[in-house]
Amino acid sequence: MKIGKEPGTFFIETLGCAKNSVDSRSMAELLINAGYRESVLSHQADVIIVNTCGFIHPARQESLQVMRMFSREKKEGQLLVAAGCLSERDKGLLFSQVEGLDAVFGTRRWSDVLQVMSRLRQRPASPYLHFPATDFIQLNTSQVTQAAIQGGSAYLKIADGCDRLCAFCAIPLIKGPMVSRPVDAIIKDALVLAREEVKEIILIAQDTTAYGRDLGKRDGLPFLLKELTKIIPWLRVMYAFPGSISGQLIDMMSDQEQILPYIDLPLQHAHPQVLMRMRRPHNMDKVRQVIKHMRQKMPAMALRTTFIAGFPGETDEEFETLVEFLREIRFDHAGFFPYYHETGTAATIYADLVPDELKDERLQRLATLQEEISLSINHGFVGKQLDVLIEGHGDGMSVGRCYRDAPEIDGLVLINEILQPGQFVKARVTGALVHDLIAEKVN
Repeated sequence: MKIGKEPGTFFIETLGCAKNSVDSRSMAELLINAGYRESVLSHQADVIIVNTCGFIHPARQESLQVMRMFSREKKEGQLLVAAGCLSERDKGLLFSQVEGLDAVFGTRRWSDVLQVMSRLRQRPASPYLHFPATDFIQLNTSQVTQAAIQGGSAYLKIADGCDRLCAFCAIPLIKGPMVSRPVDAIIKDALVLAREEVKEIILIAQDTTAYGRDLGKRDGLPFLLKELTKIIPWLRVMYAFPGSISGQLIDMMSDQEQILPYIDLPLQHAHPQVLMRMRRPHNMDKVRQVIKHMRQKMPAMALRTTFIAGFPGETDEEFETLVEFLREIRFDHAGFFPYYHETGTAATIYADLVPDELKDERLQRLATLQEEISLSINHGFVGKQLDVLIEGHGDGMSVGRCYRDAPEIDGLVLINEILQPGQFVKARVTGALVHDLIAEKVN
C-alpha cells in the first residue's frame, strides 16, 4: 500500500454464503467512496481482504486454505487481511495457521473496514486486531448499499444475526442477536438496484420471517414485501423459519405476482425427537399444515429445504421418518448435510455420535431419493410455458432461471438459442433433467 500517499488498490475474496457476498460488496463500496480502487486481480492489489466463512468444519478448512494460498503468493509490500465469520469466531486459529497476516477483523464490524485500512497505512509493528466490544452486528445501514448484484439478480440483506439457539448452529455465537434493517434503508437499496436494471431481488437474513421483531413489528416481512413489489419484477424469499410463516405472509405471496411462489424452509429434520435435541420446533403437524396452506393458495408453489443427517443419537427409526417425510412432501429442491460437532454449540454435550460411514450412507439415500422426486416433478413441466430470466450463454445455448430456481443452489433452464442476459423470455419446456429443464423460446 502506498503509505502516506493516496489510497491504493484492494482485492476482496469472498467465501461462504450470500450474506458474505453482500458484506464484501458493502466493504468495497465504502473503500471506493474513500478513494481506494478495486482490482480484479489479487496480485495487482496493494491489499488483499479475505472475507472468510466459519460456519462448519469444511468451510473453515476452505477459508484456511485460501488464506494460506494468498500468504504464499504475497508480494513484498502487499498486505493480507482476514475478515468475516472465521475471523470473528477464532482469530487465534488464523494467526496460528496462516503466516503473514497483517490485520484481522470480524463480521460483526465489517463496516469498520476503513478504520482497519487507516491503521494499516500507519505500518503497525505487529498484526492489527480490530475487535471493538459489541454484542450486535453493526449493519451501517445509511452509508452503503447492502446488496450483491449477480447479473439480473441481486441479494438484498434485510437483517443479520440470529435469535434462534439451534443446538447445532454457531451463527448466534458468531454474529450475535438478530438486527433488522429499517424499511426505508431497504427500500433505498431496492431503488438503487432497480436503477441498475436488476430484475430479481432475493431477500436474505438468517431468518427472514423474523424480520422486524427487534423493531417492534410482529409480522414485518409481509409489509416489507408489499413495499418492494412497487419496485422490482421478481421477489424471492430465502431462509424462512417454518414456524413463523404467517397467514398474512402466505396471502401476500399469493396475491402479489411480483412475489415468486417459491420459499426456502430449512427444516433440518422431520422426527420430533431429533428436532427436540436440535432445539428446533418439533410440531411436524404444524409444518404439514403450513405447507398445505401454501400449496392451496399457490398450487405452483416451489419448495426448497435442507436436512441434516447423522445428528447425535439419530436412530434408524428416526432416519426412516425423515425419508418418509421426503417422499410425502415432495420438495422441488433439497440440500443434505452431515452433522458436524461445532465447538461452543449446545449439541457438543451429546456423546452418541453417528459414525461417519453411516452418515455418508444416509446422505446418499436422501440424495438419491430427492433426485428421483426432482426428476419426476420436472417431467411434469414438459409442455408448459415459463418466464425465464436469462443469466448467460455459451456454445450456442443460453441458461436462465424460472421462478422455481434460486441462483447457485437450484436448477437452470437451458434454451438452445443465444439470448441477451438480464432479460425475461417466454419459454416452453421440452425436456426434463434431474435438476434442470430444457426449453425453447416462444416467439
